[in-house]
Amino acid sequence: MSDQAAAGTTGAPSAGRFTGLTAIVTGGASGIGLATATLLAASGANVAVLDLRIDGLPDALQGFECDITDRPSVVSAVDEVAARFGGVDILINNAGIGSVGTVEENDDAEWMRVLNVNVIGMARVSAAALPHLRRSSHAAVVNLCSIAATSGLPQRALYGASKAAVYGLTIAMATDHVREGIRVNCVNPGTVHTPFVDANLAKFSDPVAELAALNARQPTGRMVTPEEVASAIAYLASPDSGSTTGTALAVDGGMHTLRVRPQ
Repeated sequence: MSDQAAAGTTGAPSAGRFTGLTAIVTGGASGIGLATATLLAASGANVAVLDLRIDGLPDALQGFECDITDRPSVVSAVDEVAARFGGVDILINNAGIGSVGTVEENDDAEWMRVLNVNVIGMARVSAAALPHLRRSSHAAVVNLCSIAATSGLPQRALYGASKAAVYGLTIAMATDHVREGIRVNCVNPGTVHTPFVDANLAKFSDPVAELAALNARQPTGRMVTPEEVASAIAYLASPDSGSTTGTALAVDGGMHTLRVRPQ
């Protein structure tokens, strides 16, 4: 990390607070990942997007093809990022997939598919990044968790289990690496209106009714935007949060804690 970046660990937030830092964003080609990668780049970071498909990325982002279910692919991509930018300072573990159903409705193959991406994939990328993060004077990991980790959502048994595992992984990693100067936190979004959600809506018999229900279950009356989640991720990844580790930051329109009366 440059002296300029190190100097930025104090003082008020600024548009250039990530200057001199290199960030990896998995699943950064769309949705929350793209919003986060774009924000980090606009704030001065070198941003590497790891995704299965990297065509059409904005000029400010560098794409690296990567399959997080394949360890050699992960190690190769992370090492290539470090070689190109001279290190890795920030890892945003955003890549993930959804699943709809109860425990009766998801078979073993579906359980393995989702856990392999949402949990083991996150561990693979983190393991590959750790040797580089240890060499950074500002090392931060932010994992994408979900309100589903702590709230029972209908027909989200597998997805909720995977995100509960992400929360456990986050605090375990934070414990393991705090003395190495590596901070690890997670963001727990509510329902975010992304192509990811739209794809799940298409699986319901009445997508319009399900969309209304998704909006209504946030006390704010609407789904969260990708940009709102990106801002929370950027805070946890930035030098401004140097004393924050092992924390889950909710961006859920009050869903987890508020109990408002029906209108």
